[in-house]
Amino acid sequence: MLDTHHKNLATFIHLSTFSRFFIPFGNFIGPIILWAANKDKSTFIDQHGKQAINFQISVLLYAIIIGTISVPFFIFKVFRNMDVLDFHGFNNFHINIGEPSPLLYIGGGLGALAVIAFIIELALIVKASLSARDGQEFTYPLTINFLK
Repeated sequence: MLDTHHKNLATFIHLSTFSRFFIPFGNFIGPIILWAANKDKSTFIDQHGKQAINFQISVLLYAIIIGTISVPFFIFKVFRNMDVLDFHGFNNFHINIGEPSPLLYIGGGLGALAVIAFIIELALIVKASLSARDGQEFTYPLTINFLK
């Protein structure tokens, strides 16, 4: 039987991932501390703690992959056309805007994908915390199970 304390702990494990906005790597530190201190109290807390930590590790891995793919597209575009800004003093100052490269579109698309993924991540964290509050099991989609 789940009591309110176990539901609250599982909810706070998920919500502690928002501490990353105040503490570097808070999205890992908060859930790990809460989960490690309380995982022996119930299997419900243990399951939600593992889900939260696995999801944060998976999101970090996906962000590294997207960043690794998208950064070269921007670098190739910047270094290919170095004459975008011509400065010949304040009397003859103009900006030369050329035709955008397909590489810029691909890099921008990957950047937009990263923003959309961030918004989905926030929504999933809120949904997981609400499921924990209600005493329901929750499994994050596309999560690699590092902790089983």
